[in-house]
Amino acid sequence: MELTDIFSLLGGLALFLYGMQMMSNGLEAAAGNRMKKILEKLTSNRFLGVLVGAGITAVIQSSSATTVMVVGFVNSGMMTLQQAVWIIMGANIGTTITGQLIALDIGVLAPLIAFIGVACIVFVKKEKVQYYGMIVAGLGVLFIGMDMMSAAMMPLRDSEMFINMVASFSNPLLGILAGAVFTAIIQSSSASVGILQALAMSGIVDLSHAVYVLFGQNIGTCITAVLAAIGTSRNAKRTTIIHLSFNIIGTIVFTLVCMTTPLTTLVASWTPTNVSGQIANMHTLFNIVTTLLLLPFGTKLVALAQHILPEHKEDYQYIQHLEFIHKENLGKDGQNRQIGTSAIILNDIRSELGRMMEMVGKNIQEGFDCVLAGNSSQLMEVESREEYIDYLNTEISKYISKVMVRERNTQDAQTMSILFKVCGNLERIGDHAMNIGEYTNRIEENDIRFSSQELGEIAGMQKVCLEAMESLAQVDEDRQSKVELVQRYEQKIDDMTKEYRDNQLKRMKEGKCSDEASIIYSEMLTDFERIGDHMLNIAQEMGLRKVNA
Repeated sequence: MELTDIFSLLGGLALFLYGMQMMSNGLEAAAGNRMKKILEKLTSNRFLGVLVGAGITAVIQSSSATTVMVVGFVNSGMMTLQQAVWIIMGANIGTTITGQLIALDIGVLAPLIAFIGVACIVFVKKEKVQYYGMIVAGLGVLFIGMDMMSAAMMPLRDSEMFINMVASFSNPLLGILAGAVFTAIIQSSSASVGILQALAMSGIVDLSHAVYVLFGQNIGTCITAVLAAIGTSRNAKRTTIIHLSFNIIGTIVFTLVCMTTPLTTLVASWTPTNVSGQIANMHTLFNIVTTLLLLPFGTKLVALAQHILPEHKEDYQYIQHLEFIHKENLGKDGQNRQIGTSAIILNDIRSELGRMMEMVGKNIQEGFDCVLAGNSSQLMEVESREEYIDYLNTEISKYISKVMVRERNTQDAQTMSILFKVCGNLERIGDHAMNIGEYTNRIEENDIRFSSQELGEIAGMQKVCLEAMESLAQVDEDRQSKVELVQRYEQKIDDMTKEYRDNQLKRMKEGKCSDEASIIYSEMLTDFERIGDHMLNIAQEMGLRKVNA
C-alpha cells in the first residue's frame, strides 16, 4: 500500500465521517426538537418505547446520541430506568439504518446526490429546505467517502501481513475485541460498521471474518454513553450499564450461535453478491433478535443495573421527589383522615417549600456566577435544578389544591392559599435566576466582555439577592422584623436598578460598552428587579398574615 493510497484512505474516511455528521446535523435540525419532546412524554409501554427509540435513532442516525439523551433524561428525573431500557433497545435497532443505506451501493450516483444537496443549501433561502439539503448532501458525501476508502483499500488484498491480520478476526475473541476497541475510539458504531463494509467492498474481508468484529462494534458504541454518564446521578450511570448489558448479552448469544450453526452462511445467502449488504443484514438481525429476546426481561436488566450499582441514600437527592409531603396523609379526594392531620400537612408543605427556597437560592448564586465567569460550565447544574424547582412547584401546587377542596377550617384554608401563592412566587424567582444564567450562552456566542464596573455591579446584584433570600428564609422566626428587612432589600433592589440603568446609559453615551453587552445588561436588570418583587410578595404573604405551623 503506497503513500498515495494512505492519503486517499484518510481522505475517504474524513468524507465518510463528515457526510455522516452532515446527515445527523440536518436530521436533528429538521426534527430533533420534536424527537426530544416525544422522548420526554414517553409512556412506560415497552413496545411503544422500542418503536420510539428505533424511530428517533433512525432519524438522527446515531444510537449514541439517543442514548446520551436518555442518560440526560434519567439524570434529571424526567424518565425512569424502566422507560429508558425500552428506548435503548429501540435505539440499537434504529442505528442499523446507516449500514442498510451503505449496502444499497449507489456510489455511481453519489456525486449527483451531493450536488443536489449542496444546491439546496446554497441556492434556497428557506431554512427547512436547507436542513433537508444537508441530509441529502451528507448522504452523497458519505457515499463518495465510501468509494474512496474502498478504492484505497484495494492494494491491501495483496498484502500478506494484512490478510493474516484480518484472518485472525475469525477468532471470536480477537474479532470482538478489535471491533469494540475501534468503535470506542471513533465513538460511532454506524461509522465503524461503514468502514467494515468498505473493507468488504474491497474484497478484503467476507462475512465469516467480519461477523465477530461486527458484534464487538455493538459493544464499543456504548463508550459515548459511558462518557456522558460521568458526573451524573446513579440512575443515569445505571442507564449505561443497561446499554452495555444489552449488547454484551447479544454478542454472547450470537457468537455462540455463529460458532455452532450455519447462521453466517444463511445470512450470506440472502445477498450472495453483495458482501456489504451481508454485513448490514447481520447487523440488523443482531439488534432485532437481541431486542426480541430481551424484551420480556427488561425489568431484569434494570434489576441487574441496580445490583451492579446499588442505591446509596445520598444519591436520592438528585432524583426529583417530594421529601416531606406524604400523600398518604390524605384520604380519598383529598379528605383528611383524622383530626390533627391538617397541622401535619401544613408543616409538610412548609418544609417542602423550604427545600424549594434553598434550590432557588442556589440557582440565583450560580446563575450570577456563570455571568461573572463568562462561561457556561455551571449552567447544566442550574438547568437541572430549575427543572427540579418546576417539578416541586407542580407537585406542591397540586397537593395544596387537593387539600383545599375538602378543608373546612377557614384559617387553615387561608394558610393553604398563602402557601400556594408562596410556591408560585418561588417558581417565578427560579425562572429569573435561570434567565440570568442563560445570558452566558449569548455572552460566549458573541464573545461579549463586560467592563470591570459592570462586573462590579453584577456582583452587587448577586450579593443583595442572596442576602434578601437569606432573610426571606427566616421570616417565620421573627415575622414582622424580617418582613420589614425584606421590604428594605426590595427597595434597595429598586434603587440599585435605577442607579445601574443610569450608569449603563452613561457608559453607552461615552461608547464604553458594546450594543450586545448593553442589551444583556438591561435584560439582567429587569430580572434582578423582578426577583426583588417576588421576594416582597412572599414576605408579605408569610409575614403580614398569620401562617399556622
